[in-house]
Amino acid sequence: MDNLNRKRIYIALLLLTVLFFTVILLGIRYIQKLDNPELTYRIFGTFSFVLLAAIVIFLVAIGILVLSLLQSKDYTAANKMIRRVIDFLFPITLFLGKLIGIEADKIKGSYVNVCNQVIKTKDFSLKPEEILILTPHCLQHAECPHKITIDVNNCKKCGLCPVGDLLSIKEDRGVELIIATGGTLARKFIKEKRPKAIIAVACERDLTSGMQDVKKIPVIGVLNQRPEGPCYNTLVDLEKVEEALEFFLERTCEIDDSQRDGATDSI
Repeated sequence: MDNLNRKRIYIALLLLTVLFFTVILLGIRYIQKLDNPELTYRIFGTFSFVLLAAIVIFLVAIGILVLSLLQSKDYTAANKMIRRVIDFLFPITLFLGKLIGIEADKIKGSYVNVCNQVIKTKDFSLKPEEILILTPHCLQHAECPHKITIDVNNCKKCGLCPVGDLLSIKEDRGVELIIATGGTLARKFIKEKRPKAIIAVACERDLTSGMQDVKKIPVIGVLNQRPEGPCYNTLVDLEKVEEALEFFLERTCEIDDSQRDGATDSI
């Protein structure tokens, strides 16, 4: 499934969730017109007003999100509202998606793609050392004896797993690379390193929970590949890691090129 279809899944589920709330609101309005409207109004009046306000906010946020994705434009003033809405509605989209037969991993993958695209509407000009590549330890070959979660430089680059290639990216580009054994350790490393951007490699479950935990740091998520099942000898598309890295470094590279060419105009 391509990235466009993945994004469409989550956006469609967001709209379905709004429809779900609208049906609830209409049901409440119907109840209010029954035998004792004064009593039912007292009970449901405030709730229906709050629900109506929430539906309006949801629709505005989704509308700006779709516009942002279509135009590849950053609506900075609305970013917090958009992120809060898509995070708040996430568990409901999972529930409704399962009811209509959509696998949870597809929904989570779509969520990751939407969040990635929102990040890519922004402009960044970061130094390599300000970027952290964060990956799970299941990328390491299961029979490897070297402890890379303590120090990734212990990797011998034998070629049996992607860790050696990621280490080469770290060495060539000067970015930070962390192999974490779990979410708690990952959060610890983020606090210690204090990166300005993160490229996170993980499965759908870990990426969605991690991206919701890290709200103040831009994160581009790269879904891992699991040819031998979850959490065992997993792989990663290195081209996607490189693309994410180029995105965060893109403006820096343009500035360096213009300086080498003797350009004086600002970018």
